[in-house]
Amino acid sequence: MKAVHFGAGNIGRGFVGLLLHEAGYEVVFADVNAELIDALAAADSYRVHLVGEDSETKTVTGFRAINSATDEDALVAEIASADVVTTAVGPRILRFVAPVIARGLAARSDDAPRLAVMACENAIGASDLLAAELMDGLPDDDTREELAARAVFANTAVDRIVPAQAADAGIDVTVETFYEWVVDRSPFGGHAPEIPGAHFVDSLGPYIERKLFTVNTGHATVAYTGFLEGATTISEAIAIPAVREAVEAALRETSAALTAKHGLPEEELAAYRAKILDRFANPYLVDEVTRVGREPIRKLGRNDRFIGPASDYAEHVGGIPTALIAAVGAALRFDVPEDTQSVELLKLLDEAEPAAIVEEVMGVGPGEPLHDPLVETVAAAQRERLDAAL
Repeated sequence: MKAVHFGAGNIGRGFVGLLLHEAGYEVVFADVNAELIDALAAADSYRVHLVGEDSETKTVTGFRAINSATDEDALVAEIASADVVTTAVGPRILRFVAPVIARGLAARSDDAPRLAVMACENAIGASDLLAAELMDGLPDDDTREELAARAVFANTAVDRIVPAQAADAGIDVTVETFYEWVVDRSPFGGHAPEIPGAHFVDSLGPYIERKLFTVNTGHATVAYTGFLEGATTISEAIAIPAVREAVEAALRETSAALTAKHGLPEEELAAYRAKILDRFANPYLVDEVTRVGREPIRKLGRNDRFIGPASDYAEHVGGIPTALIAAVGAALRFDVPEDTQSVELLKLLDEAEPAAIVEEVMGVGPGEPLHDPLVETVAAAQRERLDAAL
C-alpha cells in the first residue's frame, strides 16, 4: 500500500505520516521546502518523540520524499499508483496542490481503485474545499466527471499538538501523546481505507466543530490571554489563574453551543474540556504563546475559533457569549512585530472604524446579535491603544 502525503512539516511527519506508516503504508512525502525534502531523501528513518506522562519514541522508516516544486512529473506518477492521498499544508495552500492531484488522477489506469483523498487540516470541510479547487481547475464537465469517478474525497477532523521544534531536531519531531484523526466514512460506500489510527464515523460535522471549538478555541484563548499576562509558553500561561478562568469560561460557552446545536451530551463535553485543559498544561510540550497566537486575523474570521462558536451560541443558546467576546478582545491586543497579521491587525485598529473591522475581519454585519458587542470590544482596544500613545 502507498500513501502520498502533501506537507512534510512537523504535523505531516509527526502525526499523519506516522499513522500511515503504522498502518503499513509506504509514505511518499511531497513538499516545496527543498532543504527538508533533501534531508528526508537522504535519511533511512526519523524519530517521533511522544511526550507526556507516558513518553515514548517511535521510528518511521520506508518513506520517500519528492520536491513538488521541481519534480512534479514524479509526484504525478506516485499519485497515479497510490492508494491514499493526504494533506497537512494549511487550508489556504490546498488550491496549489489541487492541480497536481488532478494530474495524478488523470494518469491512473481505468481499472485502478478509487483514490482516497483526505485533507487533514484545521478547517471545516477541508476535503470538500480541495475537491472544489481541483474541479474548478478542470477544462470541462466531461473531464470533471471522469476524474470524480477516480477519487473519493472524505472530510476529516484532526487533533494533535505539535509545538515548535528544537533548532537541532533535524527531521525528528516532538509531539504530544494524545491524538485524534476522525474521518467521514460515508463517501467510501463501505470501502474505507485501512488506517487503524483513524476513527471512521457516519456523521463528521459534530466531531469537527467539537475539536475546532474546544481545542483550537481553547488553545488560542490561552495564547492571547497568556500573552497579555506576560507568559512565554502555553503551559506557563494556563498555570496563571486569570488565564485558566478565561479559557474555562470560553469553553463552557462553546460546549453550550455544541450541545444546543448538535445534541452532544453535556457530561461528555465536560470530560472532553478537562482532557483538553490537561493537554495544554503538559510541561513536556514547550509551546510558545506567540506561535499558537500567530495569524490573529485568520483566527478572528467568521467561521473560525472565536466568531464561529460565538455565532452558534447566539443562535442556538441565546444571549451573548461574554467569555468568547473577551477572548476576541485579547486577540486584538496580540502585539508581535514578527507576525505579519499581528502588525496588519494593529494597523487596522489604528486606522479603521470599529464597525468596519467587525464586518471585514470577523464577517459580522449590523443587526446580528454579536455585532454591537464586538464593535464595543474593538472600540475598547482602540481607546487603549490611543491612551498608550499619548
